[in-house]
Amino acid sequence: MTDGWEWRRDGETPAPARAAGAGVPPVGPPAAPGSGTAPEPSAGDTASVAGPPAYAGPPPATAPGPSPWWSDALGDPWRDPAAPAAVVVPSVVPAGTEPEPVTDPDAPGRPTLRHLLLIPVITALLAGTLGGALGYAFAVRGGAAGTVLGAQAADPPALAQRKPESLAGVAERVLPSVVTIRVSSLGGTSEGSGFIASADGHVITNDHVVAGSNGKASVVFNDGSSAAATVVGQDPESDIAVIKVNRTGLRPVEFGDSDALAVGDPVLAMGSPLSLANTVTAGIVSALDRTMQAGEPGGPVRYYAAIQTDAAVNHGNSGGPLVDGAGRVVGVNSTIKSLVAEGQEAGNIGLAFAIPINQAKRVTQEIIGTGKARRTVIGAQVGGPGAGAGGGVRLAAVEPSGPAAEAGLKVGDVILKLDGRPMTDPIDLIALVRKFAPGSVVTVEFRRGTARRNTSVTLAADAK
Repeated sequence: MTDGWEWRRDGETPAPARAAGAGVPPVGPPAAPGSGTAPEPSAGDTASVAGPPAYAGPPPATAPGPSPWWSDALGDPWRDPAAPAAVVVPSVVPAGTEPEPVTDPDAPGRPTLRHLLLIPVITALLAGTLGGALGYAFAVRGGAAGTVLGAQAADPPALAQRKPESLAGVAERVLPSVVTIRVSSLGGTSEGSGFIASADGHVITNDHVVAGSNGKASVVFNDGSSAAATVVGQDPESDIAVIKVNRTGLRPVEFGDSDALAVGDPVLAMGSPLSLANTVTAGIVSALDRTMQAGEPGGPVRYYAAIQTDAAVNHGNSGGPLVDGAGRVVGVNSTIKSLVAEGQEAGNIGLAFAIPINQAKRVTQEIIGTGKARRTVIGAQVGGPGAGAGGGVRLAAVEPSGPAAEAGLKVGDVILKLDGRPMTDPIDLIALVRKFAPGSVVTVEFRRGTARRNTSVTLAADAK
């Protein structure tokens, strides 16, 4: 039969033929799609086309499940062979097989054992590193990590504490009042030092610093600022000059008493040696009332009864202050001694000389008040050293009605001491007289013949 049904023997109930794939294995190769004919049987086939197939017995029992008609729908003999196969056969999941779980990567998870172990390990490493660093620091401080340089720190000595009365404290207090002075002249530009004497801008310096100027100068202050200045007045013989800075509110120095100085007192010299501004050198007073004569060829002759110091002073220090241990100005640095020949550059050899501040202050006040300073005289002329033992200087002339004549001195008298200072050279008498102010009374010890006498002389101002 070609209708898909097979016939059984007499007495058997016919059953529909199973489609291939419904539990009965197909015999031979499958038919070509759409041909409607079965393939030719091969020689080894057990079924014969001529006779009905042998009874195979009832089909094996199967587990309850979906209808075989639906699971075997593709082999439905009533299906239109030309219709597309639209039946979906669900896949069979083997019993006992579970799908592999999928984990959400963004979902928070519980820490793993590795994470739990990393936390104490990292903590231990950090603690060990910190402990090692602290141990090394303590070991170095305690000297256990290597050689320790220097001794244990001790309290600094008094001089290193920079107290106000120390040299460093004095320098810090005075330097803001020290200035550098530059003056232009026909010979070029000269440079010296000075210090502020009044809050309204008066500055004291040496006459030889501003000599030859056109009355103009410039001042450079401790902080580097500068200002123009004019020359107020000069006294060539005392080597003191006063200039006025166009600035107010300045910090003046504190004046000391040069007559109260003693040999050995500490002093500081301040100024701009060799154009090195704000330089401070230290020394002591090595002598007092050191009389000397100075001056340039063709210029005025200057006489000094100076303060001698071993503080290093060089060119450019001229006009700067000499300061005592309390920070008070006791002198004006003026000149130095050197061993070089005339015309050569001189340097410091530990002998410097300053004009006593009592004399410089008096001359400054007179210059500010009148434009010039008075010169102190004794009213006599000296002719040379005295003859005989005891030294002294001889009077060559005595002015009538002058201070010396009124004190009873005569020509030929030998002045041995003036105010207790021995006289050995005419320069001594001139320099010491110039040190005092007009009107000062000084004691004079003199020799007339073989007799020694004493008198008091009231010094006067020169008529000119």
